[in-house]
Amino acid sequence: VQLQASGGGLVQAGGSLRLSCAASGRTFSNYAMGWFRQAPGKEREFVAAISGGGGSTDYADSVKGRFTISRDNANKNTVYLQMNSLKPEDSAVYYCILGNSMRHVYSASGSWGQGTLVTVSS
Repeated sequence: VQLQASGGGLVQAGGSLRLSCAASGRTFSNYAMGWFRQAPGKEREFVAAISGGGGSTDYADSVKGRFTISRDNANKNTVYLQMNSLKPEDSAVYYCILGNSMRHVYSASGSWGQGTLVTVSS
């Protein structure tokens, strides 16, 4: 499987970005997807996950109410992360992950995309 993440950039605090991760090489809807992030000097941390069919989602407490994960199984084989009300502490490299289940996503067990940098200025 190949995962191509995009959409990162520089944004002011309070602004929004939408990350995308396009998957190829597998039947996309069979797999859970998720996002992790890693800030400089910190460990990679879970951000959000979504089930294969899109009916279940989960978020880290730090992003609940601000970030929304969604997916397009029908046309684009893509998972999205809509990030609103961004804060400087959201600055990190964001990675998408494809896993056999949401449990696999939570445990960071799966295939990774290359990462996209998000920088939030204060």
